[in-house]
Amino acid sequence: MNQHTPAAGLNCAGLLGYCRAGFEKELAAEVDDLAAEAGLIGFVRAEPDTGYVVYETFEPTPLGAFGNATDWQRATFARQLLPWFARVEGLPERDRATPIVDAVKASGQRFSGVLLETPDTDEAKQRSGFCKRFTEPLTKALEKAGCLRTSRTGLPVLHVLFTDATTAWLAAGQPGQCSSWPMGIPRLRMPSSAPSRSTMKLAEAFMVLLDEHERETMLRAGQRAVDLGAAPGGWTWQLVQRGLRVTAIDNGPLRDAVMATEMVEHLRADGFTWRPHRPVDWLVCDMVEQPSRIASLMAEWVATGRCRYAIFNLKLPMKRRVEAVEQCRELIRKRLNSVGPFDLRIKHLYHDREEVTAFLMLKK
Repeated sequence: MNQHTPAAGLNCAGLLGYCRAGFEKELAAEVDDLAAEAGLIGFVRAEPDTGYVVYETFEPTPLGAFGNATDWQRATFARQLLPWFARVEGLPERDRATPIVDAVKASGQRFSGVLLETPDTDEAKQRSGFCKRFTEPLTKALEKAGCLRTSRTGLPVLHVLFTDATTAWLAAGQPGQCSSWPMGIPRLRMPSSAPSRSTMKLAEAFMVLLDEHERETMLRAGQRAVDLGAAPGGWTWQLVQRGLRVTAIDNGPLRDAVMATEMVEHLRADGFTWRPHRPVDWLVCDMVEQPSRIASLMAEWVATGRCRYAIFNLKLPMKRRVEAVEQCRELIRKRLNSVGPFDLRIKHLYHDREEVTAFLMLKK
């Protein structure tokens, strides 16, 4: 078997998406649309509460034919989105490595590393210990077979997803196309001094919705920000920790630890009607309201130049979640199309529940 096949020529069997358990239907709809857009022919399968979705092509398809369908950022409800090339079933308890190595060798593709994962479900978490123990022996077996070249840049990472104790899905994580976090989940620690766990949502939003260069150039100490619906102060606290001065808008109280920073002005006002006297750098919003109202409010702030960048949560209905997201996209598009090109990124984050988090700015 030729072990020098470029990643673009790797024959794949479809797409494998990770999501929060309970959101398989929403991710399946998105993956189906991405596959159709790329001209792929196949079908999508999603079982409730499994934490993953599979799109299977009717025939093996070169990875290069998938186009942008493998870009995990394009699917709102995807924590990870990978082209998969093999499903290994009936793994023997005493030697799981050999069948996996054989499948990797058969693909003709070399990889720069290997990552063992499970879906994010209570049942699957019981296999996390096994994944940690099995990583080293599998890595050594792949190296011995000539399937790993850790010194080579540009090669994909081999993802091995164990959906049960005897089934492994093998996928190729391409640099710049997939999430860099195991299971697509950034692991963050809850700061002991933060006023609420909501601060984790904004911390994750900065990590997921902005790249490293954007965080360095767009999120700087000394900037001014507005936090709509600020109480008890979780998002304000996150901004202050990054050196931003914050105007916190909420009729409710902020925690003493937030006000003690002396970088916060708390105004008791309505977040929908209050406006700043001069433009600010950042607007953040975690108000509990219909998503269409929030989307319209954020678009208005950006369109009128009251803020340069906005991060906001959209609380979704239990049913028709995808439709609610698309309605918000359309409201923002209608408001900003006459103003200029804009960048809108929407993700269902690990720390989100029945909501998604969005980033919005006008393009220069």
